Order: sequence, then C-alpha cells, then structure tokens
Amino acid sequence: MKSRKLGQNGPTINAIGFGAMSITGFLGPTDEATSQRCMAAAVDHGIDFFDTADIYGAGSSEIQIGNFLRDTRAQIKIATKTGIQTEPVRQFNNSAEYIANSLEASFNRLGVDYVDLFYIHRREADRPIEEVVGTLKDLIDAGKIGGYGLSEVSPTTLRRAQAVHPCMAVQNEYSLWTRMPEMGLIRTCAELGVAFVPFSPLARGMLTDAPAKRENMVPPDLRINNPRFMEPNLSDNLAMIAPFQSWAADNGMTTSAAALAWVLSRGDHLIPIPATRTAEHLSEWIGASEITLTAEQLTEIETILPIGWAYGDRYSVSQYLGPETYC
Repeated sequence: MKSRKLGQNGPTINAIGFGAMSITGFLGPTDEATSQRCMAAAVDHGIDFFDTADIYGAGSSEIQIGNFLRDTRAQIKIATKTGIQTEPVRQFNNSAEYIANSLEASFNRLGVDYVDLFYIHRREADRPIEEVVGTLKDLIDAGKIGGYGLSEVSPTTLRRAQAVHPCMAVQNEYSLWTRMPEMGLIRTCAELGVAFVPFSPLARGMLTDAPAKRENMVPPDLRINNPRFMEPNLSDNLAMIAPFQSWAADNGMTTSAAALAWVLSRGDHLIPIPATRTAEHLSEWIGASEITLTAEQLTEIETILPIGWAYGDRYSVSQYLGPETYC
C-alpha cells in the first residue's frame, strides 16, 4: 500500500486507515470475534493506522482495539478522540481537566500510555480554541500524545488553532456524496501542512456493490434517523448510485474501491478511514491506494455523480449539533 504523511511533522503511515466506529454496531450488527478478524485482516493488508474515540460504543471500540493489541502485538499508529461528555447529560466539554481525564481513561481501555494522535471530537463553542490547543500542547510536551487533531471544524477554527501550535490532522466527513470540505477546508489543510482525514468515505455503506438496506438497520445504527437513508431519499440515492456501480464494474473495480480511489485522488494529504465491520467488506476496497484514476475517468465520475447529487442532508437536525458550518 502507498504511504502518506500524517501532518507536516507526523509519522508516515499507509494511505488508508481503519475507522473503528463500526466495530461497535453503529453501522450494523457485529460481534467482537468478527471485529477481531476484521482488524487482523486490516493489519495483514498493510493498514497501520487505527482511528477510534472514547464515545464509540461507550468505550468498547477502544477496549476491542486494546484486546487486539494485547493479543497480536500489532505495530499500529492510534488516533482517539474526546470532547463529547455523556454524563450526566450529553454536552461538549473541552476543559483541561476533562481532556486530561479522558485521555487517561482511553489509555486504560487501549492498554497504552501514548497515542499518536488525539482529537477534539467536537469543539465546545464557548471555549476559545486557543485555550484548548494550549491544553493539547501540554499533553504533547508531556510525551502523552504525538500530536493533536480537530474534527468537524471550519477553516477559520483551524487557522486559529494552528497559530498556537501546529495541528496534525483535521477529520471531517468527505466522500462523493458529501463534499462540503471542498469549500475551503481541504485547501486550508494543504496550505498549513495538516493531514485531512475523511471519515465515511464510502457514504456509510452506500458506495459499495451491495449498498446498505434499511431493513437491516437496527439500533444503535446511526443511519436509521439519517435523512439520506429515509424514503423517498433512499430510493433516489440508490438510483443515482446504480450508474456509478456499472461504471466501476466496466473499469475493473469494485464500487467501494472506485469511490475510495476518488477520495485519494483529491490530494496527497488525504488519509481516508473507511469504517468496516468485516474482513470481507475490507477486501473489497483495500487495493484502492494502488488505483490511479485518469483525468478522463475523473471526468466520467463527475458526470455520473456531480457535486451535490445526494438526496437529503448528511445529518438530521439532532445529529447536526456540534459540527461547525462555514458556507
């Protein structure tokens, strides 16, 4: 697998990472044995960067990764996140005390004393980002984290953060059906030497040979109340995706490999993290980093799935709490 750099001063990792939200059931039912096989397949195929968060499955994602590391001694770079407090009520908390305590709790679940990348999962709007980055810099100086990242933020927030201490990565949803980061964030990351980490690069299971079916979605699957997975939007989206599936097959690719190759083509600083539950799903796209789409192919993809083609918003009103909007 081809490699890319995790930020200007960060480690070199392989171009595709592993999104570990799905191993907790957020994108369909699973179990730990299946998840362990999936993580083993990821490492066997060259993936050396795992992305998780303290809120994924109330910590169960980190626990499963910790069990995997203990049992396999796999050499991987780890990113985790904090900032979403669930008790006594759900809120965003970027205070120094909360961040420090959350990191120690993540260490315990992961079975480590250091993570390569530590994200603020959601920004606490009323707390200056400069204060938050100061807290993260202290953790870097203490040798507890390799660098810090931000999730779902605007270009202006990134610039303010960068002025305090260099940011390693920014994570936002980005795929052929969610392209808002093209309105400034991807370019800002490139300008500042920050890695851009697209999550849900396969449109939450829609840009595959066998797109997600609503009848298979059971709680806690976050797609149940997502506008793009509700009728009539779901049927309209499936109709839009069908020609892209045919195009991928005609060009000797799986749908997911073609979609992921398109994301990788958007810049050398992009490191997508598909969320995959099974080794079988992973095998469908693992070769995407070896695909170089031609200018003609990119034009054909743009014709089939032009920017803004998706029916429905990417989040419901309640799911939109936290992500910064800027256009």
